[in-house]
Amino acid sequence: MGKSYSRREFIKISGLGIGGLTVAGSLFNSLASSRHPQGLQELLAGPGDGQTTLTPTVCEICFWKCAGWVHVKDGKPWKITGNPNDPNSNGRLCPRGTGGLGAYLDDERLKTPLIRTTVGGKQTFREATWDEALQFTADKLKEIAEKHGPECVALFTHGSGGSYFKHLLRAYGSNNIAAPSYAQCRGPREEAYLLTFGEAVSSPERTDLRDARCIVLIGSHLGENMHNTQVQEFADAVGNGATVITVDPRYSTAAGKSKYWLPIRPGTDLALLLAWIHVLIEEELYDREYVRKYTVGFRQLKEAVKEYTPEWAYPITTIKPDVIRKTAREMAHHKPATLVHPGRHVTWYGDDTQRVRAGAIINALLGSWGRRGGFYYPNKAHIDKYPTPKYPKYKRNWRQAFPGQYPLASLGLASGICEATIPTPERDCSFKGWIVYGTNLIHTLPQPQKTIEAIQSLEFLAAIDLMPAEITGYADVVLPECSYLERYDDLRTSPGRTPTVALRAPAFEPKYNSKPGWWIAKELANKMGLGRYFPWKNMEEYLEYRLKSIGSSLAEMKEKGVIHLEDEKQQLYLEEGAPVEFNTPSGKIELYSETLAEYGFDPIPRYTHHEEPPEGFYRLLYGRAPMHTFGRTTNNPVLTEIKIENEVWINSKVAKLHGIKNGEYVVLVNQDGARSNKIRAKVTERIRHDCVYMVHGFGHTDKRMKRSYLRGADDAGLVTRVKIDPIMGGTGMRVNFVTFEPASKTA
Repeated sequence: MGKSYSRREFIKISGLGIGGLTVAGSLFNSLASSRHPQGLQELLAGPGDGQTTLTPTVCEICFWKCAGWVHVKDGKPWKITGNPNDPNSNGRLCPRGTGGLGAYLDDERLKTPLIRTTVGGKQTFREATWDEALQFTADKLKEIAEKHGPECVALFTHGSGGSYFKHLLRAYGSNNIAAPSYAQCRGPREEAYLLTFGEAVSSPERTDLRDARCIVLIGSHLGENMHNTQVQEFADAVGNGATVITVDPRYSTAAGKSKYWLPIRPGTDLALLLAWIHVLIEEELYDREYVRKYTVGFRQLKEAVKEYTPEWAYPITTIKPDVIRKTAREMAHHKPATLVHPGRHVTWYGDDTQRVRAGAIINALLGSWGRRGGFYYPNKAHIDKYPTPKYPKYKRNWRQAFPGQYPLASLGLASGICEATIPTPERDCSFKGWIVYGTNLIHTLPQPQKTIEAIQSLEFLAAIDLMPAEITGYADVVLPECSYLERYDDLRTSPGRTPTVALRAPAFEPKYNSKPGWWIAKELANKMGLGRYFPWKNMEEYLEYRLKSIGSSLAEMKEKGVIHLEDEKQQLYLEEGAPVEFNTPSGKIELYSETLAEYGFDPIPRYTHHEEPPEGFYRLLYGRAPMHTFGRTTNNPVLTEIKIENEVWINSKVAKLHGIKNGEYVVLVNQDGARSNKIRAKVTERIRHDCVYMVHGFGHTDKRMKRSYLRGADDAGLVTRVKIDPIMGGTGMRVNFVTFEPASKTA
């Protein structure tokens, strides 16, 4: 880029405050490796014979937020188990949930507040007291508000504690709040379903997998993308004989459970979806009564897909016409208990809202929305909020940096705020301050070189995190949050089949000099003169107030962990014969979207061709591992025992062409010359020849995380190009291509 980033150096490891940054306590003996922190030996050895206490918790390692119990025996951590009364876990936790104690035990956690300073011309961190660090943060934020306005500060957030910082930022006078999970993950899905059905899919997803008779997975890696209830219900459905159709260039775990595996050419999914729609309509396999009663635009849809025959789709997708027809007929045979899964990480090629909408249209044609085995209507507990003053009016927001662009984005765009931080002559105010809570932007946002350029333009960056992730190395102040096992948080009221409330209570005192997110936000508000927005004395008082509104109490929740509000439960499915109005402009399911037409977009999805990899290059695909949540857990001392590095899947013929042997290390080089760290090759016939695949979240470059430092490769560093979804601003990241160079195993 031709720009030197010397103003805000990346601090890999502190030269000061060494007592707060080095390992506290002795490590494992000869029975364990140097990766183990003190306390893990006792954990693995099992409990003693003393007294056991149980504390209710809600897992923080992914957004599913399963409720469970923390078992402490003889005053020491023992295990975490699922709460049998919790519909999110059904008493069973995934590997990440059972490994949650690793977050508490990790000796490489952030231990005390840090402030950037310069010593001998070199930037480093120094330890600070909480009072000093919070006052420093408050003064910087007040300074930005006076010079530029509070709207020039943005919050990036991921995790439960983010709610307190959202509240603080709005009280401060800014509503510029973004989560990478929107523009970099699920946003196109939510907008596509809003446009079609008037409702989003939400989180956890409203998919009725347990009752489905046919499940279509197109880019959904159930079993590897370990969302607890979905995986349990998928396993039950398979066990009960449900047909599974998996569309994936890779023979995934789900593909191994499938009646049909369609190894599609990457980038052509929309062509297959349109061909399926063509077959359903031309062969009159759709649910005619449902379509007649609940939808609009069928005539326009039928006309629009006439040309999208299976024969047309074959040379594009490489899926044979007879397979396209067979799978369409299979879907129709089981309607309405057929579910085309909407996916979650759907930011692929830049036409993502339209691609997901094509899947939504298939669900509409099969009558699965609001029907058993398709999509149910979720229930959610309604609890009184703790009264606080009204927020000030906001004078500007992120949209003004992108006039006329991304008109249907319903949430802030993390990548958009990043771009709007870089000053340009066209913007009268770029962002001057960032608060980053629980998200490592260097790995979560595409084009990391642009993220770093934006960081150089900031006047202030505060990072609140558990671990010394890469983003903390660029911060002016680092505020260490304690793990979810050491704090109260707000009540979990996730949507589901039954309205439930779950409690997270502290099983342990905060280790080191870390603090709960609610405390950090409240104390920071006090120093900014905004204490009236946090009027509760502590979280116990806050939670008691909220629980009283539903006739419960903190004592009851500590005893039960989860309560069901059966009296609030609404019906899960459409009532046959009853009038239904959908929350769309027409009041019906919109196969043809007038809203899209009004904004100048195709009202019905239309196939668009995507760039193919040049000779000698392969499309870079990425995904998840069941024991990790991206980079949040790849330093977890329990979970690293299961998987400590990622690998790159390479087709055996491609590997032979490049002289790559199974298990040896290679370096990936993308089309722009970006290079990965070394990564182990998995040579296999379970992936197409025109792509490679790796798990996201590895290859950390901060030396303070010793277990994960340079373990495997970071795919985000290879995502130097994106295709922006013009409808809602999602960043299509599967448009990068890589080739291989050899790497020494000792490099």
